[in-house]
Amino acid sequence: MLQNLGPLGIAGLVLVLAGIGLIAYVSPLIAIGIALVLGGLGLVVKALVSGLLQSFGMF
Repeated sequence: MLQNLGPLGIAGLVLVLAGIGLIAYVSPLIAIGIALVLGGLGLVVKALVSGLLQSFGMF
């Protein structure tokens, strides 16, 4: 999976995890909520991209 992200994607992932870690240090409950929102958003984007690729016959 990390090979598909590239260096910029890996840097973004590190920043997201560091941000959630910083929020978790202050308020763990809010950090869990933000992590769930980001996970759900990732699933929605994956579904949209998969649907778009299927409509073009690529996937």
